[in-house]
Amino acid sequence: MKGLTSILLLILSNLFMTFAWYGHLQFKKISWLQGVGLIGVILISWGLAFFEYIFQVPANKIGFRENGGPFSLFELKIIQEVISLTVFTLVVVYVFRTEKLAWNHLVGFLFMTLAVFFIFKKW
Repeated sequence: MKGLTSILLLILSNLFMTFAWYGHLQFKKISWLQGVGLIGVILISWGLAFFEYIFQVPANKIGFRENGGPFSLFELKIIQEVISLTVFTLVVVYVFRTEKLAWNHLVGFLFMTLAVFFIFKKW
């Protein structure tokens, strides 16, 4: 159960992270945000990043093996990276609608899957 909780919190964290890091690039599509300057963008992004950390920190604390969770540090990191790139891809393709998913992206995801395999494999 701790593993699933950790993964769900990482998904939420990465949703906020994606919007904090890349959402401002879509401000030109929202009339009342078009005039926001760099300082405003930074403050909005920091506000979103606050919520990213509200989910990220507990996800790692709950999921870490030494705190009773099922994952090592390496495993937590690779899970976070896979979730991060998956959430990013879904947001860019289906929410921002600025990119199309191409074959090279799928090959990259295949290699990420292999990375997960090698990180989790007990040799």
